[in-house]
Amino acid sequence: MNSFLFVTALIMMMSCGGEQNPEPKNDSATTSQKGGQEAVVDDESQKDVVKVAVGSPDHTTLVAAIKQAELVASLSNAGPFTVFAPTNAAFDKVDQATLDALMTDEKKMDLQNILEYHVTVSALKAEYFRDGQVLGMVNGDNITVNIVNGKVMLNHTATIIASVPASNGIVHVIDAVLLPPAK
Repeated sequence: MNSFLFVTALIMMMSCGGEQNPEPKNDSATTSQKGGQEAVVDDESQKDVVKVAVGSPDHTTLVAAIKQAELVASLSNAGPFTVFAPTNAAFDKVDQATLDALMTDEKKMDLQNILEYHVTVSALKAEYFRDGQVLGMVNGDNITVNIVNGKVMLNHTATIIASVPASNGIVHVIDAVLLPPAK
């Protein structure tokens, strides 16, 4: 009986190729030694919302703010997220002294609050939005959707000018920075 088990085990090993330590595959998606989901290198799959912004020359200010606010890891997770992404031109409308102050460690919480006011937890396509619709944002406040002349606006101040699907949601490019209500 023992020889039967030995022969069975030997046959199973041989049918599996007999490889004891196969070489690791060279995949296009790998994770670095340090970091979480944001550290995944993948040049083939659809980009997450952060990588969409990083790949856009029109969102360098937003990317710098996301990094300063330490939100890269959060926005690189599975989501789904809808991100309203102000362009560099939108940030140019903000007083430079205010913007510079927000990019300091002392104002990191304020910057996080503003950036979280640009994110909702769901993947909402532009055609989903309805006039008067209220969206709960990650920071706990709400924005109101307005449809004006067929264009989607947020709080009557920012217009969606483009939409980019991402692996963990959708990025709506907007032409103004949304400011949360004063508390």
